[in-house]
Amino acid sequence: MFKWSKVLFAGLLSTATLVPAVQSFAVEAKPTVIRLASPLVGSGSRPVGYGNFYSTTQTLGLLEKEFQKDGIKVQWNNFKGAGPAINESYANGLVDITWLGDLPALIGKASRLDTKLILAGGTHDNTYLVVAPGSSAKSWADLKGKRIGFFRGTSVHLALNQIIKKHGLTEKDFRFVNVDGPVGYSALASGDIDAIWSSSYIFPVVDRGIAKIIYSTKNEPDLYKTSGYVLVNSKFEQKYPEVVQRVVNVLVKQAAWESKPANKDALFKLWAKSGISYSNINKAHIGVDLKRHSAPIFDAYNVSLIKQKLKAGQDLKLIRGNVDVDKWIEPKYVNNALKTLNLQNYWKPLNANGQ
Repeated sequence: MFKWSKVLFAGLLSTATLVPAVQSFAVEAKPTVIRLASPLVGSGSRPVGYGNFYSTTQTLGLLEKEFQKDGIKVQWNNFKGAGPAINESYANGLVDITWLGDLPALIGKASRLDTKLILAGGTHDNTYLVVAPGSSAKSWADLKGKRIGFFRGTSVHLALNQIIKKHGLTEKDFRFVNVDGPVGYSALASGDIDAIWSSSYIFPVVDRGIAKIIYSTKNEPDLYKTSGYVLVNSKFEQKYPEVVQRVVNVLVKQAAWESKPANKDALFKLWAKSGISYSNINKAHIGVDLKRHSAPIFDAYNVSLIKQKLKAGQDLKLIRGNVDVDKWIEPKYVNNALKTLNLQNYWKPLNANGQ
C-alpha cells in the first residue's frame, strides 16, 4: 500500500534537488497572474468546491474583484487528482497559492517542496465509511479481508489509517483500492468493492440508495478528522509579499463572514453550487462550530494538531522525512489581516489542549 508514498517522495525529492537550497529574490511590485489551485471539485467535475472559506472565495470571485483594478489575472485550477496532483504542480513551479488537505501538504513539505503555511483553512471535517445497501457489515471488523476504496494521498488517507489503528487493525487486514469519488461509487454499486471511505461528498450517493453509512468520525477526537491549510509558493511569497497579504486579507474577511450564524443559510446555498444539495451540506455540519471550523489563526491548538498529524503520518509511514512546523508556518500575513480588518479578538485562541 505504501509504495505510492515512496514513489511520490522520491519524485519530489529529485525535483527539489534541482533547485538550490537558498535563493534570493528581489521584491517586485506585482505579478501578471496569480495561479491558485484547489483539490475541491463539485459533482460532475464542476470547478466549485464547498466546506471552507477558500472555496467560497473562489465561488464568489472575491479575488478577481480585489485585483481587477491592478490588471492582475486570477487563475483558478481545480485538480481532480487532488493533493498529489497539486504537489506535483508545486514541484514544477506551476502553482502560487493553494488550499491543500493535511496529509498531502505535509508530504509535500517533508519532500522539500518550498512552501509556506499562511492560513489554517478549515479544520475538523468528518469522514465516513459506507457499504452497499445490502451489506451485512456494521463495523470495521466486519470488513476484514474486504475491498475498501479510498483516494490515496489525500487527507482521508491519514484519517483512515489512524482510525483502523485505533480499532486494533492494520492495512494488512483489508484490501485497499485507490479510487476517486465517481469511480468508487460505480465500483460499490457494481460490487467490485465492498466499502468506501470518503468525506461528506458521499452524501448524495447515500441519498440515491447506492450506499449506507456504518461509521463516521463525528464522535472522534479532532486528530482523527481532516483539516486543510492554505499554502503559498515561497518564491512567489518572497517576490510579491504585498500581493500575498492582499490575498490573505480577502480570505480572512470571508472566513469571518461565514463563521457568523446569521450567514449560515446563505453560506450553505453558496456551497450547494458545488452540486451537493443544501440538505446534505446542512446534514454534514450538524453539531459543527462554524466559527471554530473557519478560524484561520495559528493558535496553540491548531499548531498542535498540525504537529500531531505530522507524527501520525510518520508513524504510519505515510510521510517520509520531517517538517519543522514552527518554521513552515508564516503567521505574519494572518496577523496583519486580523489587525487590518479589526478582527484581533474575533477568534478565541485555544491552548494546545483545545481549551
